[in-house]
Amino acid sequence: MEQTNYNGALQHSTGSGFNATSTTSDVIKGIDLSGKIAIVTGGNTGIGLETTKTLAAAGATVIVPARDTAKAKKNLASVANVEIEPMDLMDPASIDAFAEKFLASGRPLHLLINNAGIMWVPLRKDSRGIESQLATNYLAQFQLTARLWNALKKAGGARVINVSSHGHQFAPFNFEDPNFLNREYETLQAYGQSKTATNLFALELDNLAKAYNVRAYSLHPGSIGGTELGREAPLELFQKMGFCDAEGNLLPEVAASLKTIPQGAATTVWCATSALLNNIGGVYCEDADVAELTADTSMPTGVNPYSLDKASAKRLWALSEEMTGITFRII
Repeated sequence: MEQTNYNGALQHSTGSGFNATSTTSDVIKGIDLSGKIAIVTGGNTGIGLETTKTLAAAGATVIVPARDTAKAKKNLASVANVEIEPMDLMDPASIDAFAEKFLASGRPLHLLINNAGIMWVPLRKDSRGIESQLATNYLAQFQLTARLWNALKKAGGARVINVSSHGHQFAPFNFEDPNFLNREYETLQAYGQSKTATNLFALELDNLAKAYNVRAYSLHPGSIGGTELGREAPLELFQKMGFCDAEGNLLPEVAASLKTIPQGAATTVWCATSALLNNIGGVYCEDADVAELTADTSMPTGVNPYSLDKASAKRLWALSEEMTGITFRII
């Protein structure tokens, strides 16, 4: 029987030969994606933009759903093989509309890259009363993947890539109070549980979908300079985390540890294209390889066992169906 990654059973290096300094150019070398269709959420800024450029340059047709289509068109103006469509991850109806339009095209979907996310935001809730980081970073992934399932299955070999974060180490998923109804809101706790959910989703999706030749992965892109992820964060938060001095200047040792955007997008592209993953799924990756398991939250690398727990993965799937009102049956 094929092994699953439940409880981190497959979290071991593949010997990819890549590392934290590897770039998208390194990992895509020699790979031809002609005839492949990809969807990249958040594909018009930051590491999403780099991912879109890399996949398109390798021959793929890349669809970029965006809340601000004018900004997306500007940022992607020089990139060939790209289609831009409207979608807002905080609006379930817009996710459905985007998916319905894609399904109506009759095309298969070879790569679904759930890249878009938010961080360091104040307490907000969507129209359903769901906390915004959970809604955007995880439940939107669940809904979009569910709605596009038939197109993924039709590809005859597809991958779902969930961009997670080492920030999953901030918090396990809180099944008792995911929306902070009965506990004080703390933005990094909310972020952490949303990224733990992303890992658990990839784990269970892979287990259920591999029978249809659809594999799923989650990943940490690294700490990256030059993205928009921290645009709403107050200076006090960066100071509290030891990133900045009293004047708001980034500490030299922090700046030296940051990846460039091409380095940050490398693991996404590796997960999407590497032949080393042809028979492995449900794993959490970093630095263009499969990460090691660790419960030491002080470590800058590795994946926490609670985010690959079999019972939690199954429980979260059921809760996600309840929270979204979507029955996601893999058939």
